Amino acid sequence: QVQLVESGGGLVQAGGSLRLSCAASGRTFSRAAMGWFRQAPGKEREFVAGIAWSGVITDYADSVKGRFTISRENAKNLMYLQMNSLKPEDTATYYCALEPAESWGTVYARARAYEYWGQGTQVTVSS
Repeated sequence: QVQLVESGGGLVQAGGSLRLSCAASGRTFSRAAMGWFRQAPGKEREFVAGIAWSGVITDYADSVKGRFTISRENAKNLMYLQMNSLKPEDTATYYCALEPAESWGTVYARARAYEYWGQGTQVTVSS
């Protein structure tokens, strides 16, 4: 089974930065798409960013475009989310996800498209 573990969350002031990491272990898949989602208490889980196996094709929610950058290092089974200019509305639990579809350039923006999920890491942005 694939295990995904997020790290890098914490408490920061508005305008600050954080870099989230997602490490995959156990069984791995080739050409797997990955993504980041977030969920605040009482809110539905929402798409943040997605990245295809190639690492070139990416997708971002409008709310984070220009502030967040998604990347991956396939050889190390790692994915990152660099978050800059953080806002209080970015406060949420952030989850990484993996879809083992064997596609070089496919990215998914729907939570239902992903098969594996991490436990989440908390990001809190204060005013």
